[in-house]
Amino acid sequence: MSARRLWALCLRQLYLYRRSMPRLLEIFYWPTMDLLLWGFVTLYLQRNATGGIPVFVSYFIGALILWDVLFRAEQGISVSFLEDMWARNLINIFVSPVTVPEYLLALMIISALKVAAAFSVTSSLGWIFYSFDIFKLGVSLLPLALNLVAMGWAIGIFTTALILRYGLEAEILAWALAFLFLPFSAVFYPVEVLPHALRAVAMLIPASHAFEGMRAVIKNPGVFPAGQLAMASGLNLAYLLVSAWFFMRVYKKALIRGIIPKIGE
Repeated sequence: MSARRLWALCLRQLYLYRRSMPRLLEIFYWPTMDLLLWGFVTLYLQRNATGGIPVFVSYFIGALILWDVLFRAEQGISVSFLEDMWARNLINIFVSPVTVPEYLLALMIISALKVAAAFSVTSSLGWIFYSFDIFKLGVSLLPLALNLVAMGWAIGIFTTALILRYGLEAEILAWALAFLFLPFSAVFYPVEVLPHALRAVAMLIPASHAFEGMRAVIKNPGVFPAGQLAMASGLNLAYLLVSAWFFMRVYKKALIRGIIPKIGE
């Protein structure tokens, strides 16, 4: 690993955002719109509730903020990879001394910066508009968020491998693949509402354990969801290793077939 090469790869991506207002808006626009939509739904349910505010209402905004952490983590990798494809820059990167692990790590760093920027906006707006404090999750917030970031990275690396394999015709996966996991991730509802067959699928998804942990903390402040975090961490470690292996396998085949110079044509 070379810190200098990592910095160069990150700087290349940061220059894109410094010089492009649309790219900056993309980081903040969709999270803000989602927060406003679900925030108004939450207010509607609160004002029309009979016999007290339903417990589940307080989960919506927190779930949305944390889901955006996962989605931005995935986007930070896959869209940054697409930026190099659109610019036909992959051949320049991989003929240089840059290694694949360095390249993936640089994408992870850019992803973490995007997550931090979007999280700061959504958490602030949630507190200003709806008096929802995501930090009431306490010490559980950091491990919950880190597990969601890790799952986003695993999806993002796997997505970039598919795009590298099939070219720009597969770029829709950069926006679509994360949502494939949404119904099974128990973001806005507990796993127990799923049919029995789908519960088994949900148990294999790290995000479902993270969101179950979030609900446990909101319902019982002070509780630390050690069991859910342990399951999520173990699954994330396995998925990150598998996605990295898959990317390396696709990359080596791309070298053999000589398709990297042709990507983007």
